[in-house]
Amino acid sequence: MSEEITVAELFAGVGGFRLGLDGYHSEEHPEFDMPASGPFKTIWANQWEPPGTKTRQFAARCYETRFGEGSVVVEDINKVLDEVDEGKRDIPSVRMVVGGFPCQDYSVARPLSQAGGIEGKKGVLWWDIYRFLQIQISKSPDNARLCLFENVDRLLKSPASQRGRDFAIILSCLATLGYSVEWQVINSGAYGFPQRRKRIYIYAERSADWDLGERLFNGVIARAFPIARQENVFQVAVPGDPYEATMHFNEQRLKRSPFRDRGVMVGNTALTCDVDESYDGRLGCLGDVLVPDSEVPEEFFVPEEQLSRWEYLKGAKREKRVNKKTGFEYMYSEGSMAYPDLTENPSRTILTGEGGTSPSRFKHIIRCEDGRMRRLVPDELDQLQCFPRGWTNTGMTDGHRAFCMGNALVTGIPYRIGREIAKELK
Repeated sequence: MSEEITVAELFAGVGGFRLGLDGYHSEEHPEFDMPASGPFKTIWANQWEPPGTKTRQFAARCYETRFGEGSVVVEDINKVLDEVDEGKRDIPSVRMVVGGFPCQDYSVARPLSQAGGIEGKKGVLWWDIYRFLQIQISKSPDNARLCLFENVDRLLKSPASQRGRDFAIILSCLATLGYSVEWQVINSGAYGFPQRRKRIYIYAERSADWDLGERLFNGVIARAFPIARQENVFQVAVPGDPYEATMHFNEQRLKRSPFRDRGVMVGNTALTCDVDESYDGRLGCLGDVLVPDSEVPEEFFVPEEQLSRWEYLKGAKREKRVNKKTGFEYMYSEGSMAYPDLTENPSRTILTGEGGTSPSRFKHIIRCEDGRMRRLVPDELDQLQCFPRGWTNTGMTDGHRAFCMGNALVTGIPYRIGREIAKELK
């Protein structure tokens, strides 16, 4: 049996990484049983949102309900790390760090050569990840040998004024700590999952001896989510100092980011290419997760008088509009969306605003066998993210459940990546 891989889950939400890696087993809830992807064991987790964001705090309550009282630290991660630095508390040593973090402005205000090293904007959660890794490594060089992070795919091309700069900063940060890195934008719907959701996954390993060209098509993520071999492979120099990336990366202001959807970095050199998914398994679809119409509460059926509004919002538009503040008149246009949603295809990406009864362009709406139209119920949203049906049914409202799932990840993705990590470490 492989050696146990202890894990810290940052910005834990309702436990997507933990469920995908550790699996789930509970005598009390056998209906939630899911297999582990390898010898992973999450021993520390953090989930916190600012006061006033009560909706998001339901995520931590769900996490504790499913994984046990005290399984997640519900405190500001920045405050936690400050107290660790001051010697007021400790965090356990772990072999792997995982987490989903928001796409923000990662610009750096202080170079490595100045006292204190890298200084970035306050409130940017990437810097808490960076600090967490530094703390782990300072305790032992064997700590935090592995990382797995998730973000929106636009991370590769932000900001618009300096395409690729933010991702270059993150790669530079990881390189300063001795990590080699793989990344890929994964569209879950193209690999058999019932939802189309494009997210970038970043796998990092400290002191890894990788061959760049080989790793690009045969790394951990590449084996979990294969692509057709690409002829056009681009080399990108990653700045050795994140401050240099802030100031000078993509100074030519190229319209396209130098970073493509698949890539590998060793040292400060990256190889990158476009992604053409290669998957020959069954493709999942929205219909896979639908519950019988007889189980749908009446409030999820759309009243007849609202249907015209739903149809308008989903339809193509080209119309004059006026800015209410400035009085400026402009032409607004947008394309049409499927109305109703096609159950034989993977669903569109579910968003945090999926809940609530009001008509919306972005919510899902499906046609029932009797011709009526309805919204998706929370149990279906759970399953679109590959959580067990009813995972978020912990006493929160249907709207809160929808919000939590809109913020979550497709658990099958860390599961598949985890299987490849486990094979490699054997």
